[in-house]
Amino acid sequence: MSSLPASAVEAVAGLRRQVSDLHQELVRYHLVVWTAGNVSARVPGHDLFVIKPSGVAYEDLAPENMIVCDLDGTVVEGELSPSSDTAAHAYVYRQLPEVGGVVHTHSTYACAWAARHEPVPCVLTAMADEFGAEIPVGPFALIGDDSIGQGIVETLRGHRSPAVLMAGHGVFTIGKDGKAAVKAAVMCEDVARTVHISRQLGEPQPLLPTDIDRLHDRYQNVYGQQQPPSQGVRA
Repeated sequence: MSSLPASAVEAVAGLRRQVSDLHQELVRYHLVVWTAGNVSARVPGHDLFVIKPSGVAYEDLAPENMIVCDLDGTVVEGELSPSSDTAAHAYVYRQLPEVGGVVHTHSTYACAWAARHEPVPCVLTAMADEFGAEIPVGPFALIGDDSIGQGIVETLRGHRSPAVLMAGHGVFTIGKDGKAAVKAAVMCEDVARTVHISRQLGEPQPLLPTDIDRLHDRYQNVYGQQQPPSQGVRA
């Protein structure tokens, strides 16, 4: 018998499928190796989130083995142990109610910047679009409690970037939902790689803050297909 509230059962079932599928995007974009990395998503309207189990191979992930936790990181539903980063995800969800998805990767180029404790400077229009600033570095923290979550929130609260490079560790991204957080992780690795290559040729030139503002606003509010205005019903 499910221990979930009846009002959450349908939403959780959908998120189990979505979160399971999103983990395959991490593999597709070469953001993880072996069993490292994780995706989680908040259950709308409930103090719950769905996250992958710990140490399970990506090819073995399925909706039925995703884990449901409360916002303290306690397992509510699931037979396996949750990700070792569950406490960090839970802390982010508790502190940032607007966040609906959290992703962690050890992608190569972004981790190279994290190993140097160095932010990725905003030198490309794609960075201005997605991140609205440099990709910042958060403090070093050990795995096992919510210390990593505290560093993520401390760094990203009030910052336009949905990605943080946790020093000596790897990438954490946030988004309005799991898909948005995965997109931020993909884009983070892409620009980290490009800026690294640029530095082999010379010092990349930062964009002007006013141009970053304009690019970010256009991408966030104008780019893509816009919904047509609703039409009133004619009598």
